[in-house]
Amino acid sequence: MKINRFLIMISSFGLLVACAPMSRYEAVKSPAILKAVQDARTYNDHNALAKRFENLAKEMRMKAEEQRRLLEHYQEKSYLYGRQAQDRKSHTWALMHRYEQAAKTSLGKAATHRQMAAKLKQDGYATPIRQTENAANNPKTTENN
Repeated sequence: MKINRFLIMISSFGLLVACAPMSRYEAVKSPAILKAVQDARTYNDHNALAKRFENLAKEMRMKAEEQRRLLEHYQEKSYLYGRQAQDRKSHTWALMHRYEQAAKTSLGKAATHRQMAAKLKQDGYATPIRQTENAANNPKTTENN
């Protein structure tokens, strides 16, 4: 009875781990984020997306730096890890490279959204909603000018 219960718990935990995103960068590829990018229409939408991608790039750069320090440790003290030293070095290098690429990609997306936001602001679409609603509701203020 205890063995069955234990097996069910282990398989449930394995399923949860398999379904969870592996990193914050992979979580950004979620359908909700992709939908937010597709639905971005206003200056504030693009500005918020740019900030989100910049924060993500900052986080990825920090993770890459952490992996770089770990790689240096593995190179200096490879004798401590025996046969696993080379595997650890290559795995750490691959993670470092992946995080650096993710940071570059995120910065590119942030720059794109900054440009879109700047264009919308230049074209006058950055006007707060309250001002446009007030102008529509009070035609007297626009006629007097």
